[in-house]
Amino acid sequence: MSTEPRGWQAEADRLAQASVGRGDPTGWFEQLYAAGESGEVEMAWDRSEPQPLLADWTRRGEVTGEGRKAVVVGCGLGADAEHLAERGFDTTAFDLSPTAIRTARARHPGSTVDYHVADLFELPQEWQQGFDLVVDVYTVQALPPPMRGQTTAAVAALVAPGGTLVAIHGVLPPDDDGSGPPWLLTAEEVAAFTEHGLREVAIERIDTLTDHPCWRGVFTR
Repeated sequence: MSTEPRGWQAEADRLAQASVGRGDPTGWFEQLYAAGESGEVEMAWDRSEPQPLLADWTRRGEVTGEGRKAVVVGCGLGADAEHLAERGFDTTAFDLSPTAIRTARARHPGSTVDYHVADLFELPQEWQQGFDLVVDVYTVQALPPPMRGQTTAAVAALVAPGGTLVAIHGVLPPDDDGSGPPWLLTAEEVAAFTEHGLREVAIERIDTLTDHPCWRGVFTR
């Protein structure tokens, strides 16, 4: 009998559908990370390098963070947060899952990133409009469509005056059945960040760099 852990995506589907069905649309994240920690399944969203569209954006723009504050929403295991810290940002990162945050801290001993277990919808008041750069990789698409307005508003609220949001999400294909997760986005849904005090700089569809087409939206306050 094989002792290899199972792939995590099927488990994510199962846990998410059950969680949404009982009215707890965010409860599955900790369950999934805990299953990865125990070896029951492969660790979800397990990567040591920053999301390629984020790394491409920082490289092309020669983005540096000296004297500026950044936050990574739903940071998972920390690769994106560590990337921003390496670019010089005073970086905060948070995730709803205690297992994810514990793993991120363990993987990056001595990191300058300030990791927190936190709920996007119950963040400290001092974080509101508190960051020069906000990075959202796949957070909006990880929650059911009825929560989309609430989620985009909560992410946008972190952007300081003059600050920037980089939002990266998968492109909704024409044949998507809507069952999720993930609940992928149209360009119009990415643009909805402008309904919460932000201005669109660019929304690009990028079919390279990752194994599936993604939107990269850049917004400012």
